[in-house]
Amino acid sequence: RYVNGHAKKHYEDAQIPMTNHKKTEKQEKVQHTVCMDCSSYSTYCYRCDDFVVNDTKLGLVQKVREHLQNLENSAFTSDRHRKRKLLENSSLNSKLLKVNGSTAALCATGLRNLGNTCFMNAILQSLSNIQQFCCYFKELPAVELRNGKTAGRRTYHTRSQGDNNVSLVEEFRKTLCALWQGSQTAFSPESLFYVVWKIMPNFRGYQQQDAHEFMRYLLDHLHLELQGGFNGVSRSVILQENSSLSASNKCCINGASTVVTAIFGGILQNEVNCLICGTESRKFDPFLDLSLDIPSQFRNKRTKNQENGPMCTLRDCLRSFTDLEELDETELYMCHKCKKKQKSTKKFWIQKLPKVLCLHLKRFHWTAYLRNKVDTYVEFPLRGLDMKCYLLEPENSGPESCLYDLAAVVVHHGSGVGSGHYTAYAAHEGRWFHFNDSTVTLTDEETVVKAKAYILFYVERQAKSGSDKL
Repeated sequence: RYVNGHAKKHYEDAQIPMTNHKKTEKQEKVQHTVCMDCSSYSTYCYRCDDFVVNDTKLGLVQKVREHLQNLENSAFTSDRHRKRKLLENSSLNSKLLKVNGSTAALCATGLRNLGNTCFMNAILQSLSNIQQFCCYFKELPAVELRNGKTAGRRTYHTRSQGDNNVSLVEEFRKTLCALWQGSQTAFSPESLFYVVWKIMPNFRGYQQQDAHEFMRYLLDHLHLELQGGFNGVSRSVILQENSSLSASNKCCINGASTVVTAIFGGILQNEVNCLICGTESRKFDPFLDLSLDIPSQFRNKRTKNQENGPMCTLRDCLRSFTDLEELDETELYMCHKCKKKQKSTKKFWIQKLPKVLCLHLKRFHWTAYLRNKVDTYVEFPLRGLDMKCYLLEPENSGPESCLYDLAAVVVHHGSGVGSGHYTAYAAHEGRWFHFNDSTVTLTDEETVVKAKAYILFYVERQAKSGSDKL
């Protein structure tokens, strides 16, 4: 079958005996459930939780691979023909690339879709355009995972090799280094995807996944691996040596601080008040992103040009998140003074803002039987998002420290979380790009602000400017 325009033949539940997959005589006779990927011709066994590279005596796997190769060659031929046409009609793009009288080359690199991996590609492209975060990984020393007889050949990570040979940080670093260097039209992140399969079981297979869920798993695992370091060098030491990420900007989540918490980490204050005795409970919670509800009164709005009511803005979503809220019967608060669960109110304050503010709009919600999508357009600013009114102690913040400018937007196209397609808009050196898997195109601010955002990445403003506030 074809998935998102790419030739991917998935032989799930194929009963193929693997002669050298497992060494015991008993296991050699076991029928394995495998999935094959056309982009790399790898075979993964779900039952053994392992990658398979060996074939049978009859050459069954090789026959499948040859068939997939033919499909892939056909797909890539048509893809190259399409890209050639785009290059021939690039006069408009050439005009857009003129900056200060000089013409700059389009050096953006797309990410190939490995089979419904648009959710991963959109997040990777967004993170690659958050300069401080991306530069940290690109400047890390390389960790060579292939040596000796396997040097220069593809390494298939298997359980027998041990988890020490699987490095999410290293593959993430390699992927970021491959982007924006202009040496190729599209880069295949298959090595990173293999590591994701190995350490994040929820993302195995080729079904559509939620981009926000993937982003959280990715950041959490990068944070954990950076804490431990490898080859005897702790990555937290490298972080401490980076003068631009001082200790005052760190937010510890699950242990020592890393670049993940230094860039994305903020702190919420959660206030709960008992409505019976008035007892107040305060708790500080670290966060890497804020998940915002789209207020119910806006959920039936379908287009930007609404005629039946006011337009929903990002401020409406932030206000809904931070406003005083009375908890319902299913969320009764255990009051320590009353010694029982009581009705109460809840309010969030932001105690510390992060360098990069990641805002997730909760577009998917459960009804009685289905998970529906809220398709409401939410107006958001490109510059000057002012977060001061949501701070616990706004008087202690500087005039520019609460202003944020948009760096990237992830958009979900379609009606359901398990289907549809993800793309991303991101700003790079003053120009906006649209990342749609392998295809990268220049775009303008007017197109970006019309997008129905799913995830927004705002970067703290450093230099003072006269931009308008939200």
